[in-house]
Amino acid sequence: MVSPALAVRRAGTVEYLTAWDEQRRLHAGVVEGSEPNTVLLLEHPSVYTAGKLTEPWERPFDGTPVVDVDRGGKITWHGPGQLVGYPILRLPVQRGGLADVVAHVRRTEQMLIDVCAELGVATTRIKGNNRSGVWVREDDRGPDRKVAAIGIRVARNVSLHGFALNCDPDMTRFANIVPCGITDASVTSLTAELGRDVTVAEVLPLIERHLPTLLTTLTPPFRNS
Repeated sequence: MVSPALAVRRAGTVEYLTAWDEQRRLHAGVVEGSEPNTVLLLEHPSVYTAGKLTEPWERPFDGTPVVDVDRGGKITWHGPGQLVGYPILRLPVQRGGLADVVAHVRRTEQMLIDVCAELGVATTRIKGNNRSGVWVREDDRGPDRKVAAIGIRVARNVSLHGFALNCDPDMTRFANIVPCGITDASVTSLTAELGRDVTVAEVLPLIERHLPTLLTTLTPPFRNS
C-alpha cells in the first residue's frame, strides 16, 4: 500500500510537454505546501529528451527533433511500453539546508531494483560516470545493459523528473541515439530479459507498492552518481 504521505496518479498516456507543465505546477504546490508529495505514473508518445549534459554527437543521427530539458543526465527516449515516473517530493535536507540529491537517486534506484527482483530480473547499480539507473550485469547474452534510466532535478529542495523503466517498448528507438551518453553498454527491457511480454499494466501495481522506498532513509552504497 502506498504511504499516506504520498499521492499517486496514474495519468495514462500524456504528451511530454503536457506532463512537464503538470510537473512544474505540482512542484510549485509542494514547495508552498498546497500540494502533497506526488508521483505521476504515465507513458509518453514517442519522444527524445536531452538533459543538460547531452553532447551534440549523442543526439539522433537522422535529425529527429529533441526536447531539451533541465534535468540531469543526457539524452534518452520515452515512448509506449515504457513506464515513466515523476516523483515530485520534498526531500530531506542535510546540514546547511540543502537536499541530498545523490541519496534521492539511490532511493529511486533501490525502488526499481526491488520491482525488477519481484518480477524475476536481477539488477544492480553500477559505479561510474553516467551510470545512474538500474542495470542487468554482463552475462553470456551481452554486456552490461540498462533497464531503467534516472534523471533528476531538485529545485527549492523539491524533486522533479524521475525514472523510466523499459517494460515492452520498441527498443529500436534507442538505436538512433547514444542513450545516456554511454557507448560501452546497451539498453534492455523487462520483456527482453524475461523472454515474455511484460506490460506497463503488469508493472504499475508493483511500482506503486514499492514507492514508499522513495521516502525512506538509505545508506548509499557509494556516493558518486
